Amino acid sequence: MIRPRAFEVPCRLAVEQSEAHFHAHVELEGNLAVRPGDRVRVHGDPIRVAFGENAVFERTATVVRAGLLLRVWTRAIAYLGLTELYEVSFNPGSLR
Repeated sequence: MIRPRAFEVPCRLAVEQSEAHFHAHVELEGNLAVRPGDRVRVHGDPIRVAFGENAVFERTATVVRAGLLLRVWTRAIAYLGLTELYEVSFNPGSLR
């Protein structure tokens, strides 16, 4: 079975803005996996949540699946970007 490259799916958008949390999480219906290189666009009006509040919205999202080349490229770039976080020092000095 060949799946379409782009398709729409219902989703749930949970937004919170407080001292402890500032996030927007998208859950695609059926726990659909988003793989490296895929794009997800949530449709609807802009969302505004006042400070100290949280809200959940039901929306529709368009998922565009990445091709093999883009998926491999995205994984390689992500891995190389991760290596920038490593800090290794070989400076001579005394440990105190």
